[in-house]
Amino acid sequence: MPARGIARSAARLAAVQALYQQQMEGTPEAQLLDEFHRHRLGAEIEDVQFADADRVHFDDVVKGVLARIEEIDALLSERLADGWRLDRLDKTMVQVLRAGAYELLARADVATATIITEYVDVAHAFFEEREAKFVNGVLDAVGKGVR
Repeated sequence: MPARGIARSAARLAAVQALYQQQMEGTPEAQLLDEFHRHRLGAEIEDVQFADADRVHFDDVVKGVLARIEEIDALLSERLADGWRLDRLDKTMVQVLRAGAYELLARADVATATIITEYVDVAHAFFEEREAKFVNGVLDAVGKGVR
């Protein structure tokens, strides 16, 4: 994968982490972005060197999800199975879906298949195969609806 692709992948993973932190702690957007820029993106944490992320892409995903969260949640809720609601899902799962849905909505410059594949990969960082397939299914439905 070219360096730009690796940096974008790192940005997507970090965006999901930042959105999770924001949901759990209510960290204000500016503080959240600053903290990730200064201490997380490309940092070495517990002897693990993290890939330097595409900061512009990271900022776009985090800001975009936070700005359009009601629209994104409505889109996602329409595509969940009967009886399922976003608030019943794992909180990390919700952030993976939100970030992926945001990119499908707002990033026409990125191919649908690329976005879905990337967020399935992000899901693999946190979950088993079953959950990754769930991400694939929901984002595929979102992509068909918005593109």
